[in-house]
Amino acid sequence: MSQKIGIFPASGAFATSIINHLLKLVPASQLVLIARNPEKLASLSGAGATVRRADYDEPQTLDRAFDNVSILMLISYASFEIEYRIKAHRTAIDAARRSGVKHIFYASLAFGGDLGESSVAHVMGAHLATEKYLAELPGPTTYTAVREGLYSESFPIYTAWFDLQNPVEDVCIPHAGTGPGVAWAKRDELGEATAKMVHAYAKNPAGFPYLDRVVLLSGPREVSMRETVDVLGRVVGKPVRIRQIGVDEYVKLPQVGDKHTYHGVNLAREWATAWEAIARGEAAVVSPVLGEILGREPEDFETTVRAMASS
Repeated sequence: MSQKIGIFPASGAFATSIINHLLKLVPASQLVLIARNPEKLASLSGAGATVRRADYDEPQTLDRAFDNVSILMLISYASFEIEYRIKAHRTAIDAARRSGVKHIFYASLAFGGDLGESSVAHVMGAHLATEKYLAELPGPTTYTAVREGLYSESFPIYTAWFDLQNPVEDVCIPHAGTGPGVAWAKRDELGEATAKMVHAYAKNPAGFPYLDRVVLLSGPREVSMRETVDVLGRVVGKPVRIRQIGVDEYVKLPQVGDKHTYHGVNLAREWATAWEAIARGEAAVVSPVLGEILGREPEDFETTVRAMASS
């Protein structure tokens, strides 16, 4: 099995998890790691991986970035804009196809319910468009879109940037805390499962069960937003509660604007659609696939958060 596996972008936290788990399954010489800052990957280059420079924000750098890569793990552009992200993803996909990539794994997101094709969450817009683009590619390129569960570690984004080291009593969000919740998933377990999927395809493309389809990876159970905040309270050892506010008030919170500004545009109001999606049950679907691929029960939300607090 000598097919080259490309990962782009390869220096972020999720990519690092995938790489670390792939290295338990394949030699470093089988990996082509493509990143904006390739110097961050110097140790992997020294171990035998091929390291190249490319950047979503510099489309011309993608032209030959995927040469000699058979399987590409494509991680989404790091923002939640829609049109800019769609264009960036399509540029990378087109470049990969020109370079002869046979199969593209795409790291999507677990909004949309049970593999639904629509979402009220703004953050999901570019993912859905990219999934559709992949599904409509003319042969011979095949794809797998992996809807990665909402990271347990990303809870601050959904709790008005709650800080375990400097906790507040009131989590002010445009959500009551009741109703459908989130099937939180540990990021490194998603990385492990995704790496195992890539390896499974590399070993046996014809027998790969997720060819030309979307697959959902989720945590082991649904956790309501109220329970999510209760967990945060138990971990920090003080009462924490949700105070429901309107979207207009949310976007004015001092900690929100800076966190949700991309290319000079404040997208805090667009981000707030995530709570509407959660309220509709879009992030509540529990899929058995993560546990099946891991061969064990995925880690629960509270265990992950307690580890975060003690690290």
